[in-house]
Amino acid sequence: MGELTRMIESKLAEKGLSLPDAPKPAANYEPFVIEGGLLYVSGQIAAGPDGLITGRLGDGMTTEAGAKAAQACALSILAQAKSALGGDFDRVARLVKLTGFVATTPDFTEQPKVINGASDLMVELMGEKGRHARSAVGVAALPLGVAVEIEAVFALA
Repeated sequence: MGELTRMIESKLAEKGLSLPDAPKPAANYEPFVIEGGLLYVSGQIAAGPDGLITGRLGDGMTTEAGAKAAQACALSILAQAKSALGGDFDRVARLVKLTGFVATTPDFTEQPKVINGASDLMVELMGEKGRHARSAVGVAALPLGVAVEIEAVFALA
């Protein structure tokens, strides 16, 4: 087991977190694709141990709850990456980009604070290799009524 793999597993344990099983696709798409030295992870919807994390920010769901939903998306992204890489995170050179979608009311403007739930976790778990470019977009609705969906691109070593 390499250094990044050990670091991710150690930090997850310190935080009392664990990776879920890599979620199966809900439609006709691949959960991940490796092409040209990049690992593309399809959008992962917010789900925790108790099921889907649903709601809309600005309509009864707080920014903090949204950030927790984004953190759950990040855990699913890492689970997909682990599956794609045969459990070897040391094949990752860095996280290149996260694109986050947040179900919101029209007047909600804290999408970046919500997606920080994923961004902060990636940096905590991966150190400098977890720093990334990012987009945080508000949308009217997401699949199955979830609050957050995030996709990722990793550069491979």
